[in-house]
Amino acid sequence: MLLKFEVYRDGRWWGARSMGHAIFTQARTLDRLYENIKEAAYLHFEEAVDEGEKLEILILADAEVTGARKAATG
Repeated sequence: MLLKFEVYRDGRWWGARSMGHAIFTQARTLDRLYENIKEAAYLHFEEAVDEGEKLEILILADAEVTGARKAATG
């Protein structure tokens, strides 16, 4: 089963919500958020996973880069 999550920044917190399922989680860091997404998805579909269903997670995120220097080309 493919689960799609939209990831966004809300002040000091990162949030993630599933597209098509009632799953939401948040964390202060992206690393922790990704762990929370996996845990929340498992808990939401725990019975199906225990019966052998495989969960695949696709994370959609909007990134902003500020203060980046122009890359040198040679």
